[in-house]
Amino acid sequence: MSSTTHYKTAAEDRISLKQKVAYAIGMLVNNLQAAALPAMVVILNLGLGMDPVLVGLLGAIPRIFDAVSDPMLGYISDNTRSRWGRRRPFIFTGALTAGLIFALMWQLPEGHSQMFYFWTFLTASILFFLAYTIYATPFVAFGYEMTPDYHERTRLHAFANTVGQLAWLGVPWFYALMASNLFKDTVHGARVLAVWVGVIVALLGIVPAIFCREKQTTAPKAAEGFLKNMGQFLKGIGTTFKCSPFVKLCGATFLVFNGFQLGMSFSLYVMIYYVFNGNNADAGKLMGSFGTLTAIFTLCVIPLTGWIATRIGKRKTFMITISLSIVGYAIKWIGYNPDYPYWLLFASPLVAFGTGSLFTLMGSMISDVCDYDELQTHQRREGVFGAIYWWMVKVGMALAGLLTGVLLKVSGFDVALEAGQADKTLLLLRVFDVGIPIITSVMALGIIATYGITEQKAHEIRTELESRRGKK
Repeated sequence: MSSTTHYKTAAEDRISLKQKVAYAIGMLVNNLQAAALPAMVVILNLGLGMDPVLVGLLGAIPRIFDAVSDPMLGYISDNTRSRWGRRRPFIFTGALTAGLIFALMWQLPEGHSQMFYFWTFLTASILFFLAYTIYATPFVAFGYEMTPDYHERTRLHAFANTVGQLAWLGVPWFYALMASNLFKDTVHGARVLAVWVGVIVALLGIVPAIFCREKQTTAPKAAEGFLKNMGQFLKGIGTTFKCSPFVKLCGATFLVFNGFQLGMSFSLYVMIYYVFNGNNADAGKLMGSFGTLTAIFTLCVIPLTGWIATRIGKRKTFMITISLSIVGYAIKWIGYNPDYPYWLLFASPLVAFGTGSLFTLMGSMISDVCDYDELQTHQRREGVFGAIYWWMVKVGMALAGLLTGVLLKVSGFDVALEAGQADKTLLLLRVFDVGIPIITSVMALGIIATYGITEQKAHEIRTELESRRGKK
């Protein structure tokens, strides 16, 4: 058959609207947890006066624990047997726990030393990310296994990511809200905002656990004894990293998303100290406007990405959308203009194509990889794949946080100088903001150019799997 052949989605492979909505609400919560912490952590530096390198370490160190907890939870979820399913008990528990911890971790008292804040926040961060793992890892795996159809997977992730994108409409305004006259200072604002976020996470996070229904899947029999189970777990991790298509997806995501995150880490600094000469309030408004406008365009990009991908394929769509985002990053350089600060908004429609298309395509593509892996290993391991994939994302986010602190030092930035930052510092901040995501996105394009699971290939894999196990 031609490589351009398209296959029609069978009725039994369609996901009902109720199930899509419940899963999409879970995606909103997942995105909120991922976005809120990076949006608020700047308070540790600008509000409590912590050294930026220490703030970077606070983002990096918990990922050491994620390196074990994420794949381990994925493995446990894949092999869980309960009356409520493999994924739902973890989603329910994780949502409630993560919401509570997030609300508490920002209740930092003023007037203490940097090391007090460092150790207190580090402990709370480790606990939060553990709870987040308990929620997110089974939740992501749930999405990979809701349908076996190549195109319905894309439709599911397009729908869920469109709803999930709503989190990014509000998060860019977090700093402006915390710095507003609603609160006595930004630290007080962070305390109150954290409670709001925690309540939303807890209440909405349990929705997919209650309303989504898992397909009947027989979990493999677990090995007897702790050492044998650990051996199976470690062997599975090694097998996962030998899966070439999956490694390519991880690498591309790591580069695109975390290049974006690292670049955006400098945006607020550029706006405050270069565009507005130290005016926090005006910078917060521009940051909020840029973030919200980007989020609005992303709401359009996500379904557009899904529509394009069902017609020309996922790999080609990735090549187009990421290329458009590179143009958007380049436009930011012109947009950072102290005389016309809102020129920056012209970059947002194209920047939106980057992260807007990324997770829509990657969620669908990893579902295809899970089929590819089953063909090779005779196992269904959505939990492990999802855990490792998102661990790579989180490692990149931590690395972005750590590098932000290091590069701020390299640039010569000193918060005590306020609006008196050196010209070299302001130039380097803009170079980091614009240049890093351009370089990482170009690298990602090179990786995905060699990705080989097309619609034709995915259909052949599914046909062979159904023949092997008997279509139900």
